[in-house]
Amino acid sequence: MDSISTGTLFVVLAVLLLTSAFFSTSETAMMAINRYRLRHAAESGVRGAMRAQALLDQTDKLLGVILLGNNLVNSASGTLSAVLAIRLFGDGEMVLFVATLLLTFLILVFSEVTPKVIGASFPERVAYPATLLLTPLLTLAYPVVWFVNLFVQGILKLLHIKQPDPGQGNSLGLQELRTIVLESSGRLPREHHRILMNLLELEDITVDDVMTPRSQIEAIDIEDDPERLRQQISTSHHTRLVVQQGSPDNLLGVLHVRRVLHALTGAELDPDTLKENLEAPYFVPAGTPLFTQLRNFQSGRRRLALVVDEYGELQGLVTLEDLLEEMVGEFTTQAPSDMGYLRQEGDGCWLAEGSVLLRHLNRKLGLSLPLDGPKTLNGLLLEQFEDIPEAGVSIKLGDVPVEIVQTQDRAVKMARIYLPDSGEVLSENTST
Repeated sequence: MDSISTGTLFVVLAVLLLTSAFFSTSETAMMAINRYRLRHAAESGVRGAMRAQALLDQTDKLLGVILLGNNLVNSASGTLSAVLAIRLFGDGEMVLFVATLLLTFLILVFSEVTPKVIGASFPERVAYPATLLLTPLLTLAYPVVWFVNLFVQGILKLLHIKQPDPGQGNSLGLQELRTIVLESSGRLPREHHRILMNLLELEDITVDDVMTPRSQIEAIDIEDDPERLRQQISTSHHTRLVVQQGSPDNLLGVLHVRRVLHALTGAELDPDTLKENLEAPYFVPAGTPLFTQLRNFQSGRRRLALVVDEYGELQGLVTLEDLLEEMVGEFTTQAPSDMGYLRQEGDGCWLAEGSVLLRHLNRKLGLSLPLDGPKTLNGLLLEQFEDIPEAGVSIKLGDVPVEIVQTQDRAVKMARIYLPDSGEVLSENTST
């Protein structure tokens, strides 16, 4: 080495530092790359992604060749820096100490920290080209890497550390997937993001949250006058009707209106004709998650279910359309009566029936009313008042002022909702 000029040694040291920077950048980029984006790119035929995917499928060997190369280069840099220090400043302990400090600084700045920051910031841009060198290096150094990994595997066994199966560490749970969707709100179209979030929440929502309450179920009584039955069926906005006999507790089944259209023009719509065209009632327990109920609808080829409590009492009715609306939003094919329970008034406030679901209010008006208790606006108001309120009384639900407009049959029939940013001022009779 004495025959090599000092300038050449400096050039070699710079090359070694750059080589170390390459290994550091490659290691960070390969480990920081998004595995799902990488898999998609590889399946799309991107050559760099395919090479990176192949290397990451053998992570232990990839890390082995990177660390082997990096340590060899850093060791060579240390030896070369000592030679340079002795040649320039003589042989002495202080000289070697200062040379070691200076080399450590250069390695940290130019070969470790800066390259790794670049690799973490631009993983795809760094990893794809780096595979052009890492792939042949892994092939050339495979015997050495294999030999080193023998000791690594032995130490892992002594420590009782079991390596996970390939790909297991990349699996996502429901909560992790929800977090990814939330963080990607700026990259996805607004409607796509909303639908994805609704899908992920299907396990947290039950049929109780979306069902039509028992008191609002449109049913026909088979004991009614035939003319009244004909009129009720022909004017109904629903394709399926619940059929009862005498009282809501005596349910006979579900009638598909299409099956009796031919009988509506006849002389008489007799009970026997209705009974012949009834489907057996399909009951589901209260508290069933929407995702489970969606699968039940699919497997049973049904579109309507009757929700019952633990005592078998009818609580409400849920349809396939109710579940779909939770995922994609409201349909425009609803009956006029269904759309009348929430409407905007001229002054910017909203007039709502007490039976409106809190989930619908939150979604429609952008509110954050609590959903862990009562399911309807009437239930929430009664819980807050702890009494049956009179018309004209107002209350604040969080930061949302609500005025009672009408009460009927021990319930809030109609209420007026003032959005927080509407600037509306309530009357003096306000309860907080």
